[in-house]
Amino acid sequence: MAPILVTGGSGFIAAHAIARLLAEGHAVRTTVRGPARADAVLAMLAQAGVEPGDRLRFHHADLTEDAGWTAAVAGCTGVLHVASPFPERLPRHPDELIVPARDGALRVLRAARDAGVRRVVLTSSFAAVGYGHPDRDAPYDEASWTDLDGPGISPYIASKTLAERAAWDFIAREGGGLELSVINPVGVFGPVLGADFATSVLLVKRLLDGALPGCPRLEFGVVDVRDVVDLHLRALHAPPAAGERFLATAGDFMWVRDMAQVLRTRLGDDARRVPARTLPDWLVKLAAFADPAVKQILPELGRRKNATSDKARRLLGWSPRSREDALVATAASLRAQGLLRA
Repeated sequence: MAPILVTGGSGFIAAHAIARLLAEGHAVRTTVRGPARADAVLAMLAQAGVEPGDRLRFHHADLTEDAGWTAAVAGCTGVLHVASPFPERLPRHPDELIVPARDGALRVLRAARDAGVRRVVLTSSFAAVGYGHPDRDAPYDEASWTDLDGPGISPYIASKTLAERAAWDFIAREGGGLELSVINPVGVFGPVLGADFATSVLLVKRLLDGALPGCPRLEFGVVDVRDVVDLHLRALHAPPAAGERFLATAGDFMWVRDMAQVLRTRLGDDARRVPARTLPDWLVKLAAFADPAVKQILPELGRRKNATSDKARRLLGWSPRSREDALVATAASLRAQGLLRA
């Protein structure tokens, strides 16, 4: 069986993808930036209960450099390009995110095309779909694109949008026989496999730790990482997925206060620190002066958004877990691994 390449193996989604592929008997390759990252992947696989044996190979490759990508992709039948920077704090310059996201995607696509890979599945984001627009009642779908000239465009949003645009342009102009599918997840939650997890998981951690004195007026989509991986694999194998993008959301978007309510209801005493009150916008803006991470969310305070995953459900038969189960699984894994404040 030809191997499947998963880029950025120490990432939250990537580690779950490697675990799923190995559990299904696939040979897997993954890229890491150094030996320490390889050790982190092995630790996360152990946490997932997966023994890779000789079916996992590591390759050193970086999104900012050409070296390593040709060897990593040689002989692979498919590629899950998951690697992309997503820092907790604002970069000093937008290009710190935009350049590696865009140029890294092109490096992977070029290497895959030259190696005769059949299909690449690119992990994009809702960030490339539903930002820079006025508030609207209609849910966003795969025909929607973020308006980079609109308000509230952060470097991360720009990086995901420009990287996905560049990928589609490459396929149209230089792709040859290479097929591309794109997954656009909303906030990714679910079981953590270690201390290296998605930035969205930090919201649940901060709610459970009592680090938030209240719930900011923010609305997010929720999807479980295991269902994001499932959608990637469906997009990798299903013929109708070629040339398509798919939104990954488990249901309607949720206000943070509603997420907090789910945690309090489902976890009982384990959620005793989770706040019940809503934070006024002025207090969140005041906190942004001391915390650059808070500054990133200011443009979204009070904004209404929604998205639909009808296309993935209809075309690929995707059926995700509920939003509530994804949030509870996040909390349970954080507690089980001792990642919450005592």
